[in-house]
Amino acid sequence: MNETIVCAVGNVATQPVYRELATGPSARFRLAVTSRYLDRGKNEWTDGHTNFFTVWANRQLATNAAGSLNVGDPVVVQGRLKVRSDVREGQSWTSADIDATAIGHDLARGTSAFRRSPRPEAGAAAAPTQPEPDWETPPAEADAQQAQEPVAVT
Repeated sequence: MNETIVCAVGNVATQPVYRELATGPSARFRLAVTSRYLDRGKNEWTDGHTNFFTVWANRQLATNAAGSLNVGDPVVVQGRLKVRSDVREGQSWTSADIDATAIGHDLARGTSAFRRSPRPEAGAAAAPTQPEPDWETPPAEADAQQAQEPVAVT
């Protein structure tokens, strides 16, 4: 299946909204992406048009985004572009959404401190189907087999 993959660099425009759904965690926020160009007449950078995207994150990415992002943060978002059109209350509207596969702070515009997500506790892991072998004590079959083998006499 062909999909449009985009990489958008902009600022978080709304505080991420986090929800626990039946399918797992989900978060969304608005991303403002403003083009900039050098106005040679004024010899200064000028803001161009601002595009707004709704960024959707799922599972662990949603949890991490909700805990890491704030309004105004410069971010880089990579994901699948989804353009949706609809008619609501007689009004036509179009929205551009990004189903994010990766979100990170834009380190060209500041610093960030990375904290690895905690791993699930050992008790949360599925129990093994067979007990782990005890390598310190030989299995009972080995003792019986050793007793039956002849000992070399020199």
